[in-house]
Amino acid sequence: MTTVGRPSQAQPASVRLVDVADAARVSVSTASRVLAGRGEVRPETRARIEAAAIELGYRRGEERRGRPRGGTAGLIDLVLGNFHDAWSDEVVAGARIAATEAGYDLVLTAERDAPDDDWPARIARRGSAGVVIGLSGPTGPQLEMLERLGIPLVLLDPRAERNRAATTIGTTNREGGASAARHLVDRGARRFLVVSTQPRYRFGRARVEGFTEALHERMPDARIDEVPVRWGAHPAAAVLEPLRDALGEDLGIFASTDGLALGVYQAAAALGARIPDDLQLIGFDDLRHSAWLQPPLTTVHQPVREMAAQAVRMIDGHAHGALLEPGHVEFPTELVVRGSTR
Repeated sequence: MTTVGRPSQAQPASVRLVDVADAARVSVSTASRVLAGRGEVRPETRARIEAAAIELGYRRGEERRGRPRGGTAGLIDLVLGNFHDAWSDEVVAGARIAATEAGYDLVLTAERDAPDDDWPARIARRGSAGVVIGLSGPTGPQLEMLERLGIPLVLLDPRAERNRAATTIGTTNREGGASAARHLVDRGARRFLVVSTQPRYRFGRARVEGFTEALHERMPDARIDEVPVRWGAHPAAAVLEPLRDALGEDLGIFASTDGLALGVYQAAAALGARIPDDLQLIGFDDLRHSAWLQPPLTTVHQPVREMAAQAVRMIDGHAHGALLEPGHVEFPTELVVRGSTR
């Protein structure tokens, strides 16, 4: 139990939000929300945080109600390649909620279609507290500029190989692919197609490898045909002929993204094949539209909103004294069973 003492007459310069969080045994983001009067926490947690703040003499107002110190504008930048797909929608939603809770304004920054895009310089001019990067692969010079300028960054679900010098957030892609394989085998599939993007980014490679490894553990002689789809191309055209050749067997299809799974629906409709009677299908991502398909898509859920929110909270924590160390944080995946499997 934390002992509540007499409030200090002046806040020591060394008292930071991270000190309050440590004393109350909570995360920096939880302490920030409670002391800003935002968010729902258990009453005993709230009391513990408030008691720690009083005992340490912490004064929230001197840190601009959760906004970072050092004369910044109370901004966090979110950099994406585009803002017109379902994945980006989820990222923006999660980042916005976390930024609002912590007292920041979220700035949406679109990558320009140029190798010398100067978005790091634009962020530096704004005085942002940090940046969440959801690009397929920020360039080395861009990351070096952010580091040189002292701008904290978190890479969200990086598509390129993991940057050992950066903080990254992703999901258990390999295990998600494995869960899809086990489910198809349990539902009677004996012939398999794997639809994946080319070039295969790191997350896609992990999903496919997890699927094939788990499948061969269950069925060492399983026949697996891979269907590559060029990144950005319409998947239905690439899937049509391989699907035609494989129909008539106990067919199970794993699409490494929900967007690719949508192409399988379209190819199946063109061939007059019924899902799940003539083929069973599993996607990956659990984006919003997957539950609207007919039949609704069985898919592997990755918590994109939560991942984006955590990235923002890590930057907020850094602004209040917590270390933002290089490393990788993974969120668990979960198989969501709907109508595209039997």
